[in-house]
Amino acid sequence: MSLHSDLPAYHRRHTTVAQVGNTAIGGDNPIRVQSMTTTDTNNTHACVEQAKRIIMMGGELVRLTTQGTREAENLQNICRELRLQGYMTPLVADVHFNPNVADVAARYVEKVRINPGNYVDPARTFKHLEYTDEEYQAELQKIEERFIPFLNICREHHTAIRIGVNHGSLSDRIMSRYGDTPEGIVESCMEFLRICQREQFSDVVISIKASNTVVMVTSVRLLVQAMDREDMHYPLHLGVTEAGEGEDGRIKSALGIGALLTEGIGDTIRVSLSEDPEYEIPVARKLVDNIEECARLRAQAEASIKDDTVTLCLDAPDWETFQLKAAMAVGALFIDRKATKLQLCAEQFSSSDLQSLADSILQAARIKFTKTEYISCPGCGRTLYNLQDTIRRIKEATQGMVGLKIGIMGCIVNGPGEMADADYGYVGAARGRISLYRGKECVMKNIPEEQAVQQLLKLIQDDQRPDI
Repeated sequence: MSLHSDLPAYHRRHTTVAQVGNTAIGGDNPIRVQSMTTTDTNNTHACVEQAKRIIMMGGELVRLTTQGTREAENLQNICRELRLQGYMTPLVADVHFNPNVADVAARYVEKVRINPGNYVDPARTFKHLEYTDEEYQAELQKIEERFIPFLNICREHHTAIRIGVNHGSLSDRIMSRYGDTPEGIVESCMEFLRICQREQFSDVVISIKASNTVVMVTSVRLLVQAMDREDMHYPLHLGVTEAGEGEDGRIKSALGIGALLTEGIGDTIRVSLSEDPEYEIPVARKLVDNIEECARLRAQAEASIKDDTVTLCLDAPDWETFQLKAAMAVGALFIDRKATKLQLCAEQFSSSDLQSLADSILQAARIKFTKTEYISCPGCGRTLYNLQDTIRRIKEATQGMVGLKIGIMGCIVNGPGEMADADYGYVGAARGRISLYRGKECVMKNIPEEQAVQQLLKLIQDDQRPDI
């Protein structure tokens, strides 16, 4: 497969099937849509009620953050209550930093997500480490010795796994050898997949996510190539992490996820929005429902390229559907730099709205920046402050700072890493406490939440003030 979009008409890539409870992912099965709770995993009632809202909106898997053993144990209560109420949708534990937690969670839910960047490797510190080949192999042996017992627990309990690589949490080991690159992202995943293959553990789903759509699409394409070379065909979960909220979050997600869906890549998706999680489901469903049409539109748009401009004319019943379809149809063309300008055509929408959408699509593809860029996580049970209110206040204070990139992160799991290309970062450090970043450098630690937005604005203003 080319890393670019020179593909025939839409044909979904063949993958094996991973069985996740009563839901099959991959093969000829439908593309599944899913979301993640934002409630405290120790609060059974809150998790059950939010999971029900996700399911009733059409969510086919529900993921819950699982920070520690206490949260992992409570998954049993959440699962039991949902089943008693007749909800059989598979639950997924989301585990970072502690493989022992993954072992516990695997006994209670249908799937466990682990992050190769912090499963055995320590959390990244952005330090460059030197390894001889022998030392590097010894690190891989540590992973195998810890990972195989987990696979055995999963096998015993018929639990699937997701190997979920995040660009923002690559280990120092991987970054020291491969750099902060798509190749490093892919190798981080392949280290774990090779163990699954050797152990003949097949209920595996893979995800590679980044907030940068170009990195995300490039990495997934490279992963598909790498798996094909080693005769692996595991199903893929797609998502643009920290996509944000509102129109920008939807456009960014549609562009990255849609670029791959229209190439036949993807077996399950999540649209990560900084909103209540049930609102992610209808957006994801629209992406899935419009794949084949957008694949045709993509081919037509590519044929239309003239004078470095893509021209796209399409119909849609409403503005949101138009936005999603447009971003899906042309996303890969801009990610592959086949053009750098976009002309949208639709009689039912104003020229100013169409121009604004074209600008947003070009910004999502990292072609041209015409407004402030917000890299904000969707929130989860780890989030340490009121995320949606904070995003609103930061946007009100910083809109109009064209080209500035601001990361707004609920916790440290992806915080400093996923926003590494942001100019400034706002990261939950503890309950009611915020740390502020300039690039990758933490410049203010553990400041009170009620002061943090104003301190962020002051930091930006002080940096932009000319020296006197």
